[in-house]
Amino acid sequence: MKIFMNSAAMLLYTLALFFHHSLLASDSREKPNVVTTVSPITNMVQNIGGVHIRITGIVPDGVDSHTFEPIPSDIKTLQAADLIVMNGLDLELPTLTLAEKVKKAATPILQLGNRALKEEDWRYDFSFPREHGHPNPHVWLDIELAMRYTEIIREELSALDPANRAAYRANAAAYLGKLQKLHQAIFTCVGTIPEKNRKLVTYHDSFAYFAPRYGMTVIAAVQPADFSEPGPQEVMNIIKQIKKTGVPAIFGSEVFPSKVMEQIAREANVKFIDQLSDDELPAPPHHSFIGMMAGNVVIMTEALGGNPDCMAKIDTGNIGF
Repeated sequence: MKIFMNSAAMLLYTLALFFHHSLLASDSREKPNVVTTVSPITNMVQNIGGVHIRITGIVPDGVDSHTFEPIPSDIKTLQAADLIVMNGLDLELPTLTLAEKVKKAATPILQLGNRALKEEDWRYDFSFPREHGHPNPHVWLDIELAMRYTEIIREELSALDPANRAAYRANAAAYLGKLQKLHQAIFTCVGTIPEKNRKLVTYHDSFAYFAPRYGMTVIAAVQPADFSEPGPQEVMNIIKQIKKTGVPAIFGSEVFPSKVMEQIAREANVKFIDQLSDDELPAPPHHSFIGMMAGNVVIMTEALGGNPDCMAKIDTGNIGF
């Protein structure tokens, strides 16, 4: 009898262990496999998907997203995807072309910019002239549009994985709350900048959607449309424009190092700050899209004569994932 009881207990234990591991494996298999491109979008999807998705961002931090070319290992990544999330607006054309060739037939490609904006709201400007046919893709730097991205991602994940719809909605609601606070803080920061200084001269033309939203004006972007360096006449024209407008600082990025910006700053007698970022997330503890944007606004506000303390209470942390 004792032997029988021990055997029965052992059998029950074995069955429980089997079912436990089976459930774990099942949970792992059932997580949607989401592939993203640039880091800000990867981070948005992480915050909304949380623990319920597996995510792979294929454009590394610090790499120029305009010239990024997928590597051979990205083929397998894209083939395994259940959902592919891109910015769109022609930012990731080589990746889009590859994804369309190798993805599973049922895998949707979500191009956030194309969904968030009507075509008449696309912006063409210094580095993205209309005659070239490619709009400025840097939509996510406008936080109101980043909130629209969040809503689109929430709905796409909910359609892909209805069992976790409630979690995606809860995460998105929390994330939208954080974005709304950031949105309002940016208005406050810009309001502290003297009105005559609310002008941006940048190397790469990243702030075309950001500037008009928050009451600023982009007066020049130094990098030409072919992503080369500007010629001597273009440099002279930019220097004249800076002197005419009296802007106190010009901005670059570590992703786009340029000696010509240093030359322009010297000739125009203004500060050159090369720390803005449009798609490279900062180091921990601020490693998030919100952290990137808060950092940008602090840098801009201080350099243009405003008070950056308006960002002090912004929570740059991520929702758990």
